Amino acid sequence: MNLPAEFVERTRKLMGEKAYNELETALQGDAPVSIRVNRAKCLEGGEGKSNHDTSLVADAESVPWSSMGVYLSRRPTFTFDPLFHAGCYYVQEASSMFVEQVLRTYVSEPAVMLDLCAAPGGKSTHARSVLPEGSLLVANEVMRNRSQVLAENLIKWGDADVVVTNNDPADFSGLVDLFDVILTDVPCSGEGMFRKDPVAVDEWSVDNVQVCWQRQRRILTDIWPALKSGGLLIYSTCTYNKEEDEENVAWIAHELGAEVLEVPVSPEWGITGNLIGGEFPVYRFLPHKTKGEGFFLAVLRKREDDKTDDRADNKKYKQKGAKGKQPQALPVPREAKEWLQHADDFIFGVKGTKVVAFPKAYISEYALLQQNLRVIHAGVTIGEIKGKDLIPDHSLAMSTVLNKNIFPQAELTYEQAIAYLRKEAVVLDASVPRGYVLLSYKGAPLGFAKNIGNRANNLYPQEWRIRSGYLPEELFFVW
Repeated sequence: MNLPAEFVERTRKLMGEKAYNELETALQGDAPVSIRVNRAKCLEGGEGKSNHDTSLVADAESVPWSSMGVYLSRRPTFTFDPLFHAGCYYVQEASSMFVEQVLRTYVSEPAVMLDLCAAPGGKSTHARSVLPEGSLLVANEVMRNRSQVLAENLIKWGDADVVVTNNDPADFSGLVDLFDVILTDVPCSGEGMFRKDPVAVDEWSVDNVQVCWQRQRRILTDIWPALKSGGLLIYSTCTYNKEEDEENVAWIAHELGAEVLEVPVSPEWGITGNLIGGEFPVYRFLPHKTKGEGFFLAVLRKREDDKTDDRADNKKYKQKGAKGKQPQALPVPREAKEWLQHADDFIFGVKGTKVVAFPKAYISEYALLQQNLRVIHAGVTIGEIKGKDLIPDHSLAMSTVLNKNIFPQAELTYEQAIAYLRKEAVVLDASVPRGYVLLSYKGAPLGFAKNIGNRANNLYPQEWRIRSGYLPEELFFVW
């Protein structure tokens, strides 16, 4: 790797000669491969009984700061693993899994959380697994194409207490006091991704660092009113320089009036602290000390006496919006409610031709989000109304609140599963009833098909299909 000379000079000055040399040596090696297991899908009833043969995962090395993360000994071809498409695990860089420690330390009751710069969804799916039961996660991405990828990954993960939005951070400034937790994994100069992304090396410059730290402060200023008094801001980057890291944390503390909080860590984890001599705690993941890529994180609390000028007006507006914008409960096909577990916990509505269910507990927040933001997915999409039929949606197949007992089920072979994921026709056993069938692989739902006897019409989303007709000569599966 040919690192930019100015990066070398600046980073050596920041870290010191010895530490920089160790970092540079680490950057010449291979990046570790890590995944995070979806326990809601891979464990029955949360009691530790596995649906799958988990021997490969069980033998893997655990990510020490994540209860669900493991390092793999090699990188499989994830595209050709049906369980990857079923949402049984997420491929996530290990260092960024440290967000779990923050949430477990400071969030013990149901909360409303915003992941502001969320695509492709690693931290969002992780947060959704760690937040206390009954919490709501809003995952946002400003880039439209990336927001679709974010929605896809969260739908596959399966949680219903989720809203996906496609908005600029400034659009959230009017949502005063809405969020208990805001995660800002801000766009940065990407120094911590050099080992994984050669483009990041080519695009790096001192000028870009300057642009980034200023943009990060604008984002933080925009989002600050939406954080409740006493709420948590999790600030993170995947870069090394002090401008985007320690200096921005100091700016948040001094200019926005936040308290920097400490997260308990184990010395064995090899996490590095503040590199510029500040008193406040920060958490740096450096590849020569921790098994992962470059990552920086700090946790700040908005002071309880922090008053936002338009707070009172916003609360009136929120109440008005909640009353006037609740999803219409009718007309909803009768069978829609039978397709969900715990249907009484949801409000059902029809948007266009789609039947959507959203948790009752957060219907007021949902109404406010709909009024102010571009919502591209929320709750569970149950199905689409076509004439007298309700066609089950893929979101329902992926959901952890799907009532599996409603649908006939068919277990696919590996070859059938790959054909299904390519959106090819699938021929089912003659014993499978006609009508809508839930297809699974190793017990994990893959999606729906409509069995018409001689073949089954494939209902897998066209835009999600495996486009490659190639199969690797050697396949290695996580399970």
